[in-house]
Amino acid sequence: MREPISAMRHIPRVLVLSGLLAAARLGAQAPEASVDVRSRGAKGDGVADDTAAINGAIAAANRAGGGTVEFSAGTYLAGSIHLMSDVALHLGPGATILASSEGGAYDRPEANAWGDSLHYQDSGHSHWHDSLIWGEDLSNVSITGTGRIYGRGLSRGWSKEVAPQGIGNKAIALKNCRNVVLRDFTIQHGGWFGILATGVDNLTIDGLRIDTNRDGMDIDCCHNVRISGCSVNSPWDDGICLKSSFGLGQFRSTENVTISDCLVCGYDEGSLLDGSRRHADPANRAPTGRIKFGTESNGGFEAVTITNCVFECCRGVALETVDGALLEDVTISNLAMRRIFGAPIFLRIGARMRGPAGTPVGALRRVVISNVAAEGVSDGQAILIAGLRGHPVEDVTLDDIRIEFEGGGTAEQAARVPPELEHDYPEPGNFGVTPSWGLYARHAKNLTVHHVVLRTRAGDLRSSVCLDDVDGAGFEHVTALPSAGAKAFDLREVEGFSSESCAGVPDSGRPGERP
Repeated sequence: MREPISAMRHIPRVLVLSGLLAAARLGAQAPEASVDVRSRGAKGDGVADDTAAINGAIAAANRAGGGTVEFSAGTYLAGSIHLMSDVALHLGPGATILASSEGGAYDRPEANAWGDSLHYQDSGHSHWHDSLIWGEDLSNVSITGTGRIYGRGLSRGWSKEVAPQGIGNKAIALKNCRNVVLRDFTIQHGGWFGILATGVDNLTIDGLRIDTNRDGMDIDCCHNVRISGCSVNSPWDDGICLKSSFGLGQFRSTENVTISDCLVCGYDEGSLLDGSRRHADPANRAPTGRIKFGTESNGGFEAVTITNCVFECCRGVALETVDGALLEDVTISNLAMRRIFGAPIFLRIGARMRGPAGTPVGALRRVVISNVAAEGVSDGQAILIAGLRGHPVEDVTLDDIRIEFEGGGTAEQAARVPPELEHDYPEPGNFGVTPSWGLYARHAKNLTVHHVVLRTRAGDLRSSVCLDDVDGAGFEHVTALPSAGAKAFDLREVEGFSSESCAGVPDSGRPGERP
């Protein structure tokens, strides 16, 4: 049998040589698949400063066209780590990035004309470089793996603090980035913000565990965000917080956001990670730990959905626009709430107006909240909807909601008229005890409430529902029985009220009718 003739014999030698040279050039430019930080000199012993080695590994992967920077088991002490485009950090099992406590370990906060001198937003929202891990104007970046980021040396920060040179106050800070994935790792004691993402589009945050001393994550002026499967314990501040500040020097909304399958809670710091879920700190009687929109609210919030989330030992869900933002087209569904401090649902328009002069008061409209079960709601506050006169909260639907309040309100509290507080910080607790125990709405329009059951554990002499300056309110299949001698509905300056099939209340009119 004749041997097969090699196809190479029919290819001119010059083409073979040119092909080999091209392959060599492509090989030299091929992305580096993996760079281990130890190969760049990192010790991982928790004592040596590994900052330079980590940044060197990131730069090497970036120069190669992209790749993964690997952290194997160990503790990597570091100051500011600089992310780069097309580079992934992978924190392997047993790997910890430990924030340095040494002065001078972190980059200084960059200048921001829209920040501290104007006080349009807190200082923490005006600077990104003074962080443990930060990136600006990047694309295709990720941090993944089951390891840990421990912000032991990070400053907690204060509302108007500018961090001194060399001090860091955020675990992860991202500004003007695209295509970012944060997945599976743990943030412990994350400083002012565990994650601050500003102007970041196409952002995925999935499967994180955050147990921290201030905000868990702040999503500010971001588009196309998916947050799922995260557990966030933040007893001293908010857990998952959407904002739309003026930190970028422009009105930019936070929009197209989904938050799903998450736990937010306010147990003592560290007790989520160790599994004890303690609440024994007497200095923090009413922990925060919630999902919130605001307070920085210049650019707006649009097309947001929150679903399948659990609130434990914390405050309730809060939607706030106080700096001129439009907050609209929001759906919230399938929430389970236990041990809630203050209003379980808080919707607020205010006129704090931190931002460029001449910005008009914002609007809050087209919000649907459904399938909520809550128990142990304390501090004497009802579901609280608070607009401003001439600027009502509009087109809100509350559907299929069951809430058990502690009760115990007095006749004197039933006569209260809470302060307007239009220029103040929009915390529900600042309004004090509401004149009704189940629902209090003031300055609202087109409020729909149906298939809602509200109860108290103890007798309460306040009304079940109080409406004040409300234009258009329809109640259908609502059970909110008052205690003996108290009112079911306390109507103050109300037009277009209707009730149908509400326990203990005669049917009254039809939706949209005016008496």
